[in-house]
Amino acid sequence: MPGLGASFGRGAATTFQQDLANSDCILIMGSNMAEAHPVGFRWPLKAKEKGATLIHVDPRFTRTSALCDVFVDIRAGSDVAFLGGLVNYVLSNDRWFQEYVLNYTNASTIIQEGFQDTEDLAGLFSGYRGDGETGKYDAVEGHWGYEGCPGGTGDPAGSGQSFRVRMLRGEHGIQGHDLEGGAPSHSAPRKHMTSAPGGTPPRDPTLQHPRCVFQILKRHFARYSPEVVSRVCGCTPEELVRVAELLCANSGRERTSVIVYALGWTQHTTGVQMIRTAGILQLLLGNMGRPGGGIMAMRGHSTIQGSTDLATLYDVLPGYLPQPAADEQHETLDSYVEHEGLPTGYWANFRKFVVSLLKAWYGDAATPDNDFAFSWLPRVDGDYSQLLYFDRMARGEVKGYFLFGQNPGGGGPNAGLHRAGLRNLDWLVVLDWFEIESAVFWKNDPNGPRPAEIKTEVFFIPAAASPEKEGSLTNTQRMLQWHDKAIDPLGDCRSDAWFLYNLGKRLKQLYAGSTDPRDQPLLRLTWDYDFEERPRLPDGTVSRIEGEPDLEKVLQEINGYHLDEADPRTGRPRLVTAFSELKEDGSTACGCWIYSGVFPEPGRNRARERKLTDNPLQPEWGFAWPDNRRVLYNRASAAPDGRPWSQRKKLIWWDQESRHWVGLDRPDFEQEKPPDYRPTPGATGMAAIAGDQPFIMKPDGLGWLYAPGAVKDGPLPTHYEPIESPVGNLLYPRQTCSPTVRTFEGPLNLLAHTPTAEYPVVATTFRLTEHYLSGPMSRFNSWLNELQPAMFVELSPELAADRGIVHGGWLTVESARGRIEARAMVTRRLRPLLVEGRMVHQVGLPFHWAFAGEVVGGNANDLTSLVADPNVSMHEAKAFACQIYAGRLAGHTPTPTKSAAPWPTLEPVPDTPAAAQPEGRLGHGK
Repeated sequence: MPGLGASFGRGAATTFQQDLANSDCILIMGSNMAEAHPVGFRWPLKAKEKGATLIHVDPRFTRTSALCDVFVDIRAGSDVAFLGGLVNYVLSNDRWFQEYVLNYTNASTIIQEGFQDTEDLAGLFSGYRGDGETGKYDAVEGHWGYEGCPGGTGDPAGSGQSFRVRMLRGEHGIQGHDLEGGAPSHSAPRKHMTSAPGGTPPRDPTLQHPRCVFQILKRHFARYSPEVVSRVCGCTPEELVRVAELLCANSGRERTSVIVYALGWTQHTTGVQMIRTAGILQLLLGNMGRPGGGIMAMRGHSTIQGSTDLATLYDVLPGYLPQPAADEQHETLDSYVEHEGLPTGYWANFRKFVVSLLKAWYGDAATPDNDFAFSWLPRVDGDYSQLLYFDRMARGEVKGYFLFGQNPGGGGPNAGLHRAGLRNLDWLVVLDWFEIESAVFWKNDPNGPRPAEIKTEVFFIPAAASPEKEGSLTNTQRMLQWHDKAIDPLGDCRSDAWFLYNLGKRLKQLYAGSTDPRDQPLLRLTWDYDFEERPRLPDGTVSRIEGEPDLEKVLQEINGYHLDEADPRTGRPRLVTAFSELKEDGSTACGCWIYSGVFPEPGRNRARERKLTDNPLQPEWGFAWPDNRRVLYNRASAAPDGRPWSQRKKLIWWDQESRHWVGLDRPDFEQEKPPDYRPTPGATGMAAIAGDQPFIMKPDGLGWLYAPGAVKDGPLPTHYEPIESPVGNLLYPRQTCSPTVRTFEGPLNLLAHTPTAEYPVVATTFRLTEHYLSGPMSRFNSWLNELQPAMFVELSPELAADRGIVHGGWLTVESARGRIEARAMVTRRLRPLLVEGRMVHQVGLPFHWAFAGEVVGGNANDLTSLVADPNVSMHEAKAFACQIYAGRLAGHTPTPTKSAAPWPTLEPVPDTPAAAQPEGRLGHGK
């Protein structure tokens, strides 16, 4: 989540769901929390019971809206404009928390001369190279950095490196993960944007310098007036002002507001900047690091947070370390650390984290003499994100593919292109519970060629279900929770871990004895996670599964251990208790530094802990990274002098007697650093962070209102239209869409570029409580299918009347990529919006149906496009253009690939009133 990382230092939710109950005002935007996260939604409702105001801003009126005090409907894809209007209101009405902003943000920092804003360049920032439709920024050439930093002087890179070498990664289209949560917008050393030689970049505490961040921010957002926002978003000016007033009234010393978002923000080409705008707003209001404040990022999967923490992305190593690229700057460990590390703040420990990771992976083979085997890490030489990879696959450039935990044939954006890619493979291995679309595309795709014409050889491996395997899940609030195995999987079903572990063993056996240097990384990889003895199930019986890895051993390696010290209890290397113990000399090994502390001693897996205490943060329930801190940046919960902003909102504070930070949470700060500490000139590491600078992952210890080079599409958020929109960009007429977005146009991925008249209706996708993602885990469940049996489209009565569509009847939705049919749900949950002087209609499509399972139907993902934002290659399924017709499609329609489960009985449930009997056939005597 680079929007959060660029603003605060870590790309993760800054608080925890239970803390929402402590909020005085909750803005839910880009999320239908009541239906998509119904269990977590109890906490906003608890806040409401205590008097908090709940606000929902969304294109659709949903169950979340129904339970909120205020609902504002806006056009899908216009979120930056709405949030920008809130920022402008706070600034123009002097409603910002002055003491917080002056001390805890970079508002006073002066930016390099030569930087030009979108206000100067009609929607572009300085440093842009491209045609206005697809291009890239160079933050160094654009002078985005702090005044006095080397990134804006003479040599554009500030490093003496040739332009050819400096731009190598950019030419390959590599994203390049940033320490601060996203992709950098330049190829100079990271420190060159923020680190002034010999000291702190110049600041103006009066906030009057024309190039200080505060003045740049005010000029940038000045055009986002309530009237202009109304014309862009479709809301009224009064609605924007009401939301702004509620947030301002509920922020400050005594009160805090929180922002909750989910995929409704992330799945846009401007999604990173939507989150950035929310970060700016929360910094201005003084809500970061405080109880009832922060930004709650609601994840879409049970452990999607864990998957990014442990680096399933192609451009990142565990713990958000950048994957080395095929560049001269990454040739050696020294040059990699020099180029990617930061001299001040907590990332000054970068080398410790990298070396410890290499020791965990390569053990004794990683030595100082061979650069700790740094050369064995694969180098990124191109863009291997899913969207571009499947575009490459569709063109026949990929031979084989392992697929588990995903369904691109049904759930990928422009799923038809994804299926075309699967048809071009020589082989495909699918691990799943059911024969999903990605496993049966070759025989059941109603729009595909005949099976005989498809060359792909598909291997389907039955996977174990959740109760049939153990392991940890890292949830949306960074909390690791262990789940134990209840039963053995049926038949030949195996866990994902079993498959990967045994595949690794077989590959090592296959290459055993090789002396080829390129085989050594595989052969020397640590791979010793066998159980000491066959594990037992909860009922006491011995598991029948052979070869299952001991995942607690894996978690211990992830936690880290001392290689030069044995634990007398086990004779094995002593486990580290925190990442502060990691060393750069090779004496520690750690598979993911941010998880250090989760397994601090033998027999204590903190992810398994479930102890309730009097502390409302429940620190002994699971383990939250980093270091079990539940609220990130919590030094900001106290004033600069270390005392709580208020007794009502205290979390941690400086105890003068003990000379420690104390309180309810683990301090996200050096525990013994006093508030009045000031660094000496030239200080490095954490010694360079003052006692009143809470954002320790930032090189200046401050929250970033302005992000100098941390994201690829600009240091400040700017409203751009989606790639497909029926209207132009009212705020920046000469720059309709993001100038850095990547498109992959071709016969399989046609686009209706903004503004489009051919497709005048705005479409957005959404989730139902009864189904999960594209349906692999729910459309094979008869009980869930009974609750939501068929694909439908939500549309307003006005649009339905205009197109001759009746409620419950058939309709057709068409985009530039294809057409689907569905039932019509005519509802006032959507209404036409007055945008730029004309009425714009919107429709909502659930994305859970496709052609495999007990129930099948039109696939919303067949309509979406393959486009990618510049930071994380995110698609734009939440806003695209379409056309709506009455009636069905002609031709073949999908039929279920699996029969529904028979009812176990037709008799009523005993001792249960009729109103509580299950719906459907049960008890109806049929």
